Amino acid sequence: MWRLVPVAALVCALGLLPRLTDTDPALTVLKARSAERDPDPEVLAAIRAELGLDGSWWGPLFQWLGGLPRGDAGTSWVSGTPVLPTVLPALGASLLLMAGALLVAAVTAAAVCSRTLLLGARRRLAGRPRAGGFSAALAALPEFLTASVLAGVVGVQLGWLPALGWYGPRWMILPALALGLPAGAVLGRLLDDTLPGAFAEPWARAATARGVPGGRIARHALRRSLPGLLPNLGLFVVGLTGGAVAVEQIFDIPGLGRLTLRAAIAQDLPVLQTGILALALLAAAVGVAARAAARPLLGPALRDGALTTPAPVPAADAAPGARRGVHPLVYGAPLLLVVVAGLFRDPLHLDTGRRLLPPSTAHPLGTDALGRDMLARLGHGALATLGTALLVGAAALLIGVLLGLLPRFSGPLVDTFNAVPAVPAGLLVTGLVGPGPTTPAIAVAAVAWTPLAAHTSALLRQERAAAHLAAARGLGAGRAHLLRRHLLPAVLPPVIRHSLLRLPGIALALAALGFLGLGAQPPSPEWGLLLAENHPYAERGPWTVAAPALALALLGALAVTTAHRAGRVRRGRRGDADSGTKGGEAAPAPPGSIVPTAPGLPGLLPPPVTGGPGGPAPPGSPAGAPSTPPAHTH
Repeated sequence: MWRLVPVAALVCALGLLPRLTDTDPALTVLKARSAERDPDPEVLAAIRAELGLDGSWWGPLFQWLGGLPRGDAGTSWVSGTPVLPTVLPALGASLLLMAGALLVAAVTAAAVCSRTLLLGARRRLAGRPRAGGFSAALAALPEFLTASVLAGVVGVQLGWLPALGWYGPRWMILPALALGLPAGAVLGRLLDDTLPGAFAEPWARAATARGVPGGRIARHALRRSLPGLLPNLGLFVVGLTGGAVAVEQIFDIPGLGRLTLRAAIAQDLPVLQTGILALALLAAAVGVAARAAARPLLGPALRDGALTTPAPVPAADAAPGARRGVHPLVYGAPLLLVVVAGLFRDPLHLDTGRRLLPPSTAHPLGTDALGRDMLARLGHGALATLGTALLVGAAALLIGVLLGLLPRFSGPLVDTFNAVPAVPAGLLVTGLVGPGPTTPAIAVAAVAWTPLAAHTSALLRQERAAAHLAAARGLGAGRAHLLRRHLLPAVLPPVIRHSLLRLPGIALALAALGFLGLGAQPPSPEWGLLLAENHPYAERGPWTVAAPALALALLGALAVTTAHRAGRVRRGRRGDADSGTKGGEAAPAPPGSIVPTAPGLPGLLPPPVTGGPGGPAPPGSPAGAPSTPPAHTH
């Protein structure tokens, strides 16, 4: 029942959108119907009477709500057609596109974490640096830029696949690639971040000592790591369904994202409310299914509080002869060089005689469609882009962690807020606080915390089932001590790395709302605005979009490598203190010792056939029969 409260509040807020934004829906509906028609007072009055806006503002909302139990979602204010026959096909197209994108994302995530799985199966993770720059750069690529490149190169120039329309499976390949590649890179990085801890758990180390095949250990390590990612996978399902607005626009796909965007701009409230309600119900169903799927994956260990905390993985630099990973300066130095060089140039100087010039000594990154220097605009835009993105990311991290620590309360909120695309969220925030430079930041922060809260809740659920936590309770530890010394140290590091991975996406979302008129306006040199402004000229001047896209990719790689380097130092300190073996390798299990099994994975290890702590069984005795009374093992 608690899940119905935020859904109802969201739908009612959308129904009152014209009143909140202090705009006349008759004017926006008239522009959506016919942009050439003059907004005469008589015409606007006729539209208000037609839509029932003459009376109370609550009237249309109650009328729409009253028709839902009968399967009637009202009539579109723009087209005059019934809403349900319009929304349901759009939802079906978006779900089909989402399924294709998830398939691409699964393949991409498998490619990202395949190296860790292979090294973990061979027990060679210790001292090996983990890759992360390429996957972080792929995760930072804007979806509309990837879609434009695929449509222009693969669809138009090469002619291998259709680049426009929605008529069959072949038309789904390019948009699924555009959506699935960045999503798969994010999921792959999150999974690759948890796999080393699973391989370092006692059950995996004991399994190696007992000769269990590495492939089998890798499969169970993957199964051990998946429950923490299932809530985020559910968020991706909803996000790919309703948030694929740019991809649907580029490929002309009649999906739900494009439908809700047009309805939000035109304030076609029946269509907007029905579309968001469908996304909210989908989010609730997917969220419940994702949380329920974690229990069979973990098995009875989650119920009985028998999970083991992932063992600390020693830092790559701590092992003798280990190769160092990619240093953050590899990505940060060129980014800093470009920003500093651009600050000494004028980002607003116009020279129409030098439009779309390729890179040269005078203009190292070329010029845009108005003859402005791209290096100057990129450098000056870094201050606003990175500063605002960092503030929004920090706010989203704080909100996500605080609400994630209260999973029963935040679960329905996560599902509901994740179902709201950025544009309706921006419109609602604009109505509450008014337009201005802070409006996009508030709107993005209002929805950016949801994946971090889901990640926090999933990790908290597993950590609370750890055996060492039950032992600490038995010793009299209070809630504050458990939270400060056990739960937060285990939950915060992976969630912080997750938040850093989403920094480029936050920067793009901020710029997208500003480009729609809800925040900073051109000629602001924000990186996302640079992408949006120069997107129509990508074929004639590819450098105009390549420069900001490369800057965002470098930002993503810098964030991930910085977080991983800090994590290696922290894990190295814990590993040297907690690991009893050199380099974190598994020590052989002593004869007769109790060998832990994988949580929720009974039968992973074969039973020992030793004859007890004294050695093998005497000849002629049954296998496994001790020759002497077994000693108690603690």
